[in-house]
Amino acid sequence: MEIERAMTAESSDRRLQTKYRRAVYVIQRALALYPFHQVAFSFNGGKDSTVLLHLLRAAYYLLHPDGNPNCPIRTIYFESPSAFPEINSFTFQTASSYGLLLETIHSDFKSGLEQLLAQKPTQAIFLGTRIGDPNALGQDQFSPSSPGWPPFMRVNPILDWSYRDVWSFLLTCKLDYCTLYDQGYTSIGSIYDTVPNALLAVSHASAPNLTFKPAYMLLDGRLERAGRAKKSAPKPHALPTIDNGANNVDATTSTASIIVIGDQILFGAVEENLGSALCKKLRGIGWQVSHISVVPNEIDAVAEEVELRKSTADMVFIFGALGPLHSDVSLAGVAKAFGVRLAPDEEFEEYLRQLIGSDYTGDRNEMALLPEGITELLHHRTLPVPLIKCKNVIVMAATNGDELETQWSCLLELPETPLSVKAPFLSLLVSTMLSDVEIAKVVSELSIEFPDIHIVCHRTSRNGPVMISFIAKDKRRLDAAIERLFSSLPEGAVCKVDSD
Repeated sequence: MEIERAMTAESSDRRLQTKYRRAVYVIQRALALYPFHQVAFSFNGGKDSTVLLHLLRAAYYLLHPDGNPNCPIRTIYFESPSAFPEINSFTFQTASSYGLLLETIHSDFKSGLEQLLAQKPTQAIFLGTRIGDPNALGQDQFSPSSPGWPPFMRVNPILDWSYRDVWSFLLTCKLDYCTLYDQGYTSIGSIYDTVPNALLAVSHASAPNLTFKPAYMLLDGRLERAGRAKKSAPKPHALPTIDNGANNVDATTSTASIIVIGDQILFGAVEENLGSALCKKLRGIGWQVSHISVVPNEIDAVAEEVELRKSTADMVFIFGALGPLHSDVSLAGVAKAFGVRLAPDEEFEEYLRQLIGSDYTGDRNEMALLPEGITELLHHRTLPVPLIKCKNVIVMAATNGDELETQWSCLLELPETPLSVKAPFLSLLVSTMLSDVEIAKVVSELSIEFPDIHIVCHRTSRNGPVMISFIAKDKRRLDAAIERLFSSLPEGAVCKVDSD
């Protein structure tokens, strides 16, 4: 059979071969679970369902090598008056060429399914759904129909395929597809919401009309739907300000928690410094850091910490454990904390492909698995790959101070930055050689008199000076507190060290 031969003997794309085998397995499993006459295939003439058609043929051939070279499966086509004529033509021609038992339905998808299932018992329907499609959220290879819909099993053999995978398969197997794709269309809906992808336009000085390169020449699969009309997404609601109960935090101050993941820190192999560096940056835009924690490279440990902090802070920042190694568990922990699964993200995969090529871990790019339904990619021209934001959790990819500086600047420059910039915290540091006992009462009284000021004492050595930090947003209050400290202690006992 030509599909099996092309994929196993002629293709050198190991990753595509793996996805082919996985898709064929899903199909064969479905055909083993359900009677053949109670299984259907939804075909719409698009590139994804065309791929699925030939995967069905290959899977059926492998089960019946001496029988029909095609798969005589019941095929459903929802013909719409707003469909492109080329789509209709390709659908009917393909059904005839491969002996599909085509059943044309002239109604919307839901009503048509209700009529179909009432007339002919149907337990499962093969669909060409891919991750990234508007209706793919929450689906697996086998997913029961949604509540309110007629009951059937949705079978999605190519759920984890990317735009590049689809075209690699069609071209490798030398398969026919709708001619619209050769005219620059990359994602086809109706005649009212679909135009050729402008990214494939070819300008000719001698030709007044634009021409377009074929769809398979779109190098960036993230832009597959650039030719489809877009609806404006509702803006997320602003996160509520969290009151942590401290008297010295005003109601307008946003709070942040920082989670650092790393056994290397807990074992003392390296020192943690990114957390403290981020603290300073957050303080500079008026944010209060309420908590910093270091957790081991364990999914449950990350999930527990994220679960705790995401509900008590306006924003949670995570460092570490991001990548292809076995210890890179940050995203899995975030997904578990929010009660969602990790699913392939085609857009992120395209970024990674452009950065590192096809040298993924094994046959599948595990680094492109992101928490499903809650992930927002934060794009910036300076960053080779976007930062990952899941609700109010931002996963930072920085491993050193320079990278943190770059990523932080990008976060603040985003048109819709998740970080509201407020009046910065100011600090003033003083020192004294007086003992803790000698200054304890004065500092305690200052804390009561100036509840809006953070007063923190520490020593760099037991015999060294006591360092007293005064931190607040109101410079006049800071100056007043410092003046009261100087007037309450013997002259010359206190000196200013630093301020900002």
